[in-house]
Amino acid sequence: MEPIAVDKTVDLVERAKRGDEEALNILFARYLPSLRRWASGRLPRWTRDMTDTDDLVQETVIRAVKRMPSFESRHEGALQAYLREAIGNRIKDEIRRHQRAPEAVELLDNQSDRGASPLELAIGREAVERYEAALARLRPEEREAIVARVEMERSYQEIAVSLGKPSADAARMAVSRALLKLAEEMKRGHA
Repeated sequence: MEPIAVDKTVDLVERAKRGDEEALNILFARYLPSLRRWASGRLPRWTRDMTDTDDLVQETVIRAVKRMPSFESRHEGALQAYLREAIGNRIKDEIRRHQRAPEAVELLDNQSDRGASPLELAIGREAVERYEAALARLRPEEREAIVARVEMERSYQEIAVSLGKPSADAARMAVSRALLKLAEEMKRGHA
C-alpha cells in the first residue's frame, strides 16, 4: 500500500499565494480546527457579544489570507505561528474593546458569578504564558513536532512526512524528546 502524500504547508502557502483555491482550501481544512481549539477559552466569556471564538478565528484567518501574498513561509511551522499570533492579537483587541466600553448589566442580589475567579484566571494565563515562552525557546523542529502533535492532533505518520523523518516511530520519538525538552524549559522558566 502506498503512503498517502501530505502536501507540505510551505508548498501549499506558495500555491495559495499564486491564487490556487485548492491549496487555500487545504490550508483552511488543515488549520481551522486546531486554531479553534487553540483559541478556545482564550477569549473571556465577558467579552463575547455577537462574536464567539469560532467567528473570531475564522474572521482572523480570512484577513490573514488576504495578506497571503506578503507572507514569507520560512519553515514548515511558520504559517501556524503566524495565524496563532494574529488570533492572539485579535483576542487582545476584543478584550481591550470591551474594557473601554463595558456593557451595562443589572445585577440581582442572588446572582452568583459563574466565571473563573481572578486566581483561576491568573493561574491559567500564567501556565499558557509559560508554555508559549518555553515553546519559543525550543528549536524550530521541536516546536513544529509539539504543535503538530499536541495542538493540531496530527498523526505520527503526518508528522514524519512534515519533519522528513523516515517513519512514524521516528516521528513519535522526535515528539517525545521535544515534549521532554518543553517540560524542562517550562520548569526552568518557572524557577
